[in-house]
Amino acid sequence: MPESIALQPADALILPRWLLPMEPAGALLTGHAVAIRGDTILDVGPADELARRWRPCERVELPDHVLLPGLINAHTHAAMTLLRGIGDDLPLRRWLEEAIWPREAALMSEEFVYDGTLLAAAEMLRGGITTAVDMYFYPEATARAFTTMGMRSVLGITVIDFPTPYAADADEALAKGLAVRDAWRDEPLVSFLLAPHAPYSVNDETLERIATLAAQLDLPVQIHLLETAQEREESLARHGETPLQRLDRLGLLGPGLVGVHAVHLTAHEIALLAERGVALVHCPTSNMKLASGIAAVPRWLDADIPVGLGTDGAASNNRLDLFQEMRHAALLAKVGQGRAEALPAIQVLELATIGAARALGLEHRLGSIRPGKAADLVAVALDTVETQPCYAPCSHLVFVTGREHVSDVWVAGQRRVVDGQLLLQESNSYLTALAQNWRQRIQLQNR
Repeated sequence: MPESIALQPADALILPRWLLPMEPAGALLTGHAVAIRGDTILDVGPADELARRWRPCERVELPDHVLLPGLINAHTHAAMTLLRGIGDDLPLRRWLEEAIWPREAALMSEEFVYDGTLLAAAEMLRGGITTAVDMYFYPEATARAFTTMGMRSVLGITVIDFPTPYAADADEALAKGLAVRDAWRDEPLVSFLLAPHAPYSVNDETLERIATLAAQLDLPVQIHLLETAQEREESLARHGETPLQRLDRLGLLGPGLVGVHAVHLTAHEIALLAERGVALVHCPTSNMKLASGIAAVPRWLDADIPVGLGTDGAASNNRLDLFQEMRHAALLAKVGQGRAEALPAIQVLELATIGAARALGLEHRLGSIRPGKAADLVAVALDTVETQPCYAPCSHLVFVTGREHVSDVWVAGQRRVVDGQLLLQESNSYLTALAQNWRQRIQLQNR
């Protein structure tokens, strides 16, 4: 049989210099290729074998690049990109109460959320982020914005115990969020989780209801947890128990719970979270900027807690940049633990890919380059002066490169970045004008 007849069709064959599949752990392959068809990885293996097996519509040569899974931003507030740079140099509680919540009360709307999320998605895609876990209001507007940009999202059904422009109370927020989940059930790029803001901002009755809904609907729960030392003291004074003790009493401390920040965990609490199957998300830049502290991430990993990496929102970071988060995570771990060997580069890369997928319960579909998984991929160029010489590509990805070195991005098999340029349904000029319009509106509101 002629070879041309024997070949099977593929949409694309991607041939990088280095392939970092993330499974098996620590593997770095050369001379390998990835075939994709539709939204799925079709095949992974030696390039000459795949060339004999598949007939691609497109060959993508990446001669000085690392190809790795699309990065997963395990915690952000996308719409808050419109508040970037507002409230700098304040600790968390003052930042929320003085800078953020009053402005949200005045500005938050479906338009605000849609526009802010468009900007956030463009920034994240350009930096190799293919999936974002978002905690904010108006999830329908968020879903529309992310899908317009062709980006994968996990949307929080967000609940807080005071009135917002979105909902008068927690019950209304839950009802609206669950209705959006039902309406978007068939969109492959969108999924949902329950997102009570924090133990200090959500009451017992609401947390119990969320625990019940999580079990009934098989939904994960993401919550801000022990971001500051003050939260423990306030919880003991108000409830007579720590935040973790309270969540445990209310039925939330178990598999499916994803705690964000967790800067101020005791050794006993780390062991308890590991025993209960709780996952955690580390947001190092936000923690530094708000002076919240240094999370003991190596101790989490030593306890086999699933851990992902997040940017938090652009209002408290002020970038949506997982390359920055990886570098900061590695350096904070080393100085925080007093051990240079803490959190090596390959482990940090896991936090941004397969580790985040495991923390979110999405490892069956995301986080590594394997046949059958989603074709969410990112290529990073190591051919510039500032990346030379390169002895260890994994080290370079964490300690040398930045989001400006991302050359190509695929989400669900669709190429969203080509040669460093975004392929957007909304133009860069439109997005820039959008941001300027909101800047003017917010400045007027501040007067």
